[in-house]
Amino acid sequence: MKSLEEIKKNKYLEIKKEGRDGFGGTFYDKKSRCHLNFIMSWGAEFEHCSVSMPTRCPSWEQMCSMKDLFWKDDEVCMQLHPAKKDYVNNHPYCLHIWRPINKEIPTPPSILVGLKKDYTNEEVFEITNAIKNNELTKW
Repeated sequence: MKSLEEIKKNKYLEIKKEGRDGFGGTFYDKKSRCHLNFIMSWGAEFEHCSVSMPTRCPSWEQMCSMKDLFWKDDEVCMQLHPAKKDYVNNHPYCLHIWRPINKEIPTPPSILVGLKKDYTNEEVFEITNAIKNNELTKW
């Protein structure tokens, strides 16, 4: 997570309430020209950001803006689809971003999403062979 000092420097952030393990308020997202309500906390071994809007769920791009506000570019965060028995829905238009504290989130190789723009033809050939041989550890 970014330092609190760095987060609070953002001129589009308005903190309305603070506690010992978090704070909440609104963030004006310039890209979408929308105000996003948030609660940011760091207790129970997780950094956690709830993001909501009054009449609809935040978009993927708006959630990315919130991730960029609170976390560094090289930090992995997640949105989860829990088991149905664990569903909780206290607000119909709220989404969450999670990051465990002092634990790494496993991520699949980026190649399983698609090819990066800067791959050479040779790398694409290597990747294709790695997929065929079930050896994607490098990618």
